[in-house]
Amino acid sequence: MATPKSRPRDGYPGRALALILVVTVGLVALMFGTGNTKPRLGIDLAGGTSITLSAKSSDPKAINKSNMDIATGIIEQRVNGMGVSEAEVQTQGDRNIIVNIPKGGDKQTAADQVGTTAKLFFRPVLALAPTGVPAPTPSATPSAGATGTPAAAPTATGTGSAAPSAAATAAGTPSASATKQGRPAGEALAADNTPSPVATTGAAASATPSAPAAATGTPPAAATPPATPDLSAAMTSGTVPPELAAQFAALDCSKPDQRNKNYQGEDGAPTVACTQKDDQGLYYKLALGPVAVEGKNVTKAQATIDTQQGGGWQVQLQFDGKGTDAFTAVTGQLATQQSPNNQFAIVLDGQVVSHPQVRSAIPGGSAVISGGFGQEEAQNLANVLSFGALPLEFQTSDVTTVSPQLGGDQLKAGLIAGLIGMILVVLYSLVYYRGLGLVSIAGLLVSAALTYSIMSLLGGGIGFALNLPAVCGAIVAIGITADSFIVYFERIRDEVREGALLRPAVQRAWPRARRTILVSDFVSFLCAAVLYVVSVGKVQGFAFTLGLTTALDVVVIFLFTKPLITLLARRKFFSDGHPWSGLDPKRLGARPPLRSTRRRNPSSSAAVKGA
Repeated sequence: MATPKSRPRDGYPGRALALILVVTVGLVALMFGTGNTKPRLGIDLAGGTSITLSAKSSDPKAINKSNMDIATGIIEQRVNGMGVSEAEVQTQGDRNIIVNIPKGGDKQTAADQVGTTAKLFFRPVLALAPTGVPAPTPSATPSAGATGTPAAAPTATGTGSAAPSAAATAAGTPSASATKQGRPAGEALAADNTPSPVATTGAAASATPSAPAAATGTPPAAATPPATPDLSAAMTSGTVPPELAAQFAALDCSKPDQRNKNYQGEDGAPTVACTQKDDQGLYYKLALGPVAVEGKNVTKAQATIDTQQGGGWQVQLQFDGKGTDAFTAVTGQLATQQSPNNQFAIVLDGQVVSHPQVRSAIPGGSAVISGGFGQEEAQNLANVLSFGALPLEFQTSDVTTVSPQLGGDQLKAGLIAGLIGMILVVLYSLVYYRGLGLVSIAGLLVSAALTYSIMSLLGGGIGFALNLPAVCGAIVAIGITADSFIVYFERIRDEVREGALLRPAVQRAWPRARRTILVSDFVSFLCAAVLYVVSVGKVQGFAFTLGLTTALDVVVIFLFTKPLITLLARRKFFSDGHPWSGLDPKRLGARPPLRSTRRRNPSSSAAVKGA
């Protein structure tokens, strides 16, 4: 019966080497197979925009960690909803939020969305009017006698309710295209596509003064028309609350400084606001009632295409329980009103995003906003509705843009620093350890391949962006990996100095070196983990890279360095202590081997002495 082969004292190092080589090749193949052949770069290396938002509140207690975390999550969803998937949103300190938008993202749109960070409300429309509407110039020149009596203005307001009714009709009665023909009442909110009433009013005004001009027959040369008045008051539709009358009359939404101002006050009080969409050259001002539904009650908003009725792009809404009850009640009330009191304003940061009409009560917690939307407009509105309600108000305190050229220069500097560090380690290993230095170089290459492939895959998988501190962490990792090699090499050399042969020296040195390496790497990994948890911003990139490379150092030293040295110890070049092997006993100052004397048989020694 054949005797089973005994396990070699130094184990099966080839298996460990095969395992790590298979893993390395597999990761590299996966990197190329998925197309993630390069790590994703952060703003400081690839260029991009960094926006700093500072929280503000009349109640200092409102600025707390809970509200800041909620705001961070909402802003991140809002920016990612714009297609900027590489964006990085995180808190800094106790009241700042940093938004990093790397190169390649829609920086302008994302910056606009980030800047819109206050609360979202649904308010009923009480009144609306176009702003900046001048009185039309008469088509026929009036006489000098007509100059003293401003016939144009009385005509616009004096034709009874002609002008107001025209505005009301234009703003309130949806046309076939505005309401999407064929949609049953109560199924949707119709977005307000208010046509400009200027043509109707202008026609009436032109016709009225032209007749007196013809009757008088006065030469037109003496005519000097008065300063052009604003017809917004005459074209107001609905009823403005008395407490808002003066503010509403003075509001001119055609002026950007007034249009972009936030007029929102208490949730339970009426207010004024401006539309942000230029409708045939006009902006509308609105008098709004108290808040009916808060934006935080919207659980989902999605831009879709109306495939059934062919109505184009629309926005589907879903509310939570509280929002469903409030929305059902207020839409039922609005549906009984005449235009514009049947309109529902969606107000974000005091700006009216949309003010659709309500045609019937909308129960069930879902609704559709439709009417004249393009794809981008519908998606932006859905994004605002989904992620617009924040627990705090924010102001943009800083916007920093890093050019791709500057980022490229920083990346180049980081790579040069890493290359210099690698060259110095290689030179030191070759000069001091000679043949063993080749082992350290091979270990560094394997570690670099694993690190690069994992970072590339993480960039495509979870959006990990390599920033400048992360590059610094990778450079520090070169020293950590080299330190592990040095610890093991020196333990082997100590055994050789004690007179041990190389193969036994490799095995006896490993337990001591392993303990030291594990303790050292554990401390480094613990520091990296703590730093990652307690730090913010780019410092986390350094901590993440340091922790990753420290973990990989343990893998490389166990599965590559130790098995490779075990195999090399079997080779004559190393086992015989060649001067270029780095293990020459003479160069190491090894003591003469005494093993043969200690193992000599005592009886034979006595016989020799007796002889």
